[in-house]
Amino acid sequence: MFLWFYSNMDKYIRNSRLYHLSLRKKEKSATQSEFIFSTFAPIISHILFMSRKEKVFDYLQRLGIEYECHEHPPVPTVEIARQYWADIPDVQHCKNLFFRNHKGNKHYLIIFDCDQNLAIRDLEERLKQGKLSFASEERMIKYLGLSPGSVSLFGLINDTENHVHLFLDQKLEKAAKLSFHPNDNTASLVITNEGFRRFLAQCGNSYEYIDLY
Repeated sequence: MFLWFYSNMDKYIRNSRLYHLSLRKKEKSATQSEFIFSTFAPIISHILFMSRKEKVFDYLQRLGIEYECHEHPPVPTVEIARQYWADIPDVQHCKNLFFRNHKGNKHYLIIFDCDQNLAIRDLEERLKQGKLSFASEERMIKYLGLSPGSVSLFGLINDTENHVHLFLDQKLEKAAKLSFHPNDNTASLVITNEGFRRFLAQCGNSYEYIDLY
């Protein structure tokens, strides 16, 4: 009895106007889904598989920030980078150091003139954040999406929660052009000071200029 009822009810539904209307809606929905997927899948795929450098370039281009990119071999330290920076004149090249506080609940990106050296104890006195230590590779990856040797201002692109606070060498405020790794130490990327300020405003991380030495 149940099978007979189910069979006849199924025939009735299939022949009803409501059923066909439902089919048309489903077909329309499927078509829209296919269109959305075919339109955005290549974009999503491109973003997912972009290199670190490409993500920085894409971010700056979307903000309308002009830049110059100078390719070179890997330069994990400023000392090694100097030989390639000689070909990039009239630019303030920067050091970028990533620190954590004693409790490990605050992290700081300190950006300053590459020709200067800063001792941690001096920084502790000037920044007034208590005891400081270099952040581990795990923390660097978590908050900046970067690995040692490639720490850069542009790591803030990956700090979606604006956790990292910036301390900026006050000397940078007057520099016409500044240079940073584009999250990859195989290149140096030059932007104007105006572009630098626009980038900071867009990222939304807190920052302050300070006399570091």
